[in-house]
Amino acid sequence: MPELPEVETTRRQIEKIMVGRRIEAVETTRPSYFFLTPPEELRRRLPGQRVDRLDRAGKYLVAALGDGSRLLLHLGMTGQLFSSDAASVRLLSSTARASLSPEAQIRFKPDEHTHLRIRFAGSGPDLFFRDVRKFGKVEWLAHGEKSERLDRLGIDALGLTGELLFRANRARRVAIKSMLLDQSVCAGIGNIYADEALFLAGVRPGRAAKRVTRSECETIAKFVRQVLERSIETGGSSISDYVAPDGSDGGYQDERHVYARTGEPCPRCATPIKRKMIGQRSSHYCLRCQK
Repeated sequence: MPELPEVETTRRQIEKIMVGRRIEAVETTRPSYFFLTPPEELRRRLPGQRVDRLDRAGKYLVAALGDGSRLLLHLGMTGQLFSSDAASVRLLSSTARASLSPEAQIRFKPDEHTHLRIRFAGSGPDLFFRDVRKFGKVEWLAHGEKSERLDRLGIDALGLTGELLFRANRARRVAIKSMLLDQSVCAGIGNIYADEALFLAGVRPGRAAKRVTRSECETIAKFVRQVLERSIETGGSSISDYVAPDGSDGGYQDERHVYARTGEPCPRCATPIKRKMIGQRSSHYCLRCQK
């Protein structure tokens, strides 16, 4: 699932496509759970609107439109938001890309999984939102309308502090890994970066949150910010479906210490990396380096 670095990378790239441009037309697939706002309403409301700003809230993108309304975009688990100029084998079906090398550059043509296409006035690329599993979300919010999804988000993960994490830990009986994944506490962290930050902090993901000390919370918060910032620098993690809006892959997957490295030697002590289910999520850690 795209996490904060992938969403921030996406925001920075599609900002150049969207901001300052006027929407000319909107194309959608038929109604489904992908659309929080009915597609026919999107096709009616969005044309003519100028995109004034593109913000990120946790894993959500929020486009501010000229009339004060907002367009909410969420990539879900397999969503891909990209330019019509993008070329990448990750934009093809698994069947179509099976015979191609990862380096192949194939220009994308909208398919049945391309649920949203935004055309802009004047020259420049269109914006595609493709999602095979439809767990992504699109919602139009009228001027002044609240969003329950945004309102329940906690502090952005790039602003997480040890004190905030320590205070949140005291009231919960969950594992520290589950604590970090709770978007109402800290918005933006997912499986990959929780595992990576906890490894660097030397804390096991299954340890009870209330047993994590104030000092350890400071260390965890520091490494959360560090791994997220580093991943943004490298364009995010392209482990499965994620592709940047220009069609390029991220680079952070090549720097992972523990995530999805079950059985491989720990980069610090060579102990085989363990995998354990915590809160129905796969967690990866080193038995020796993390306590």
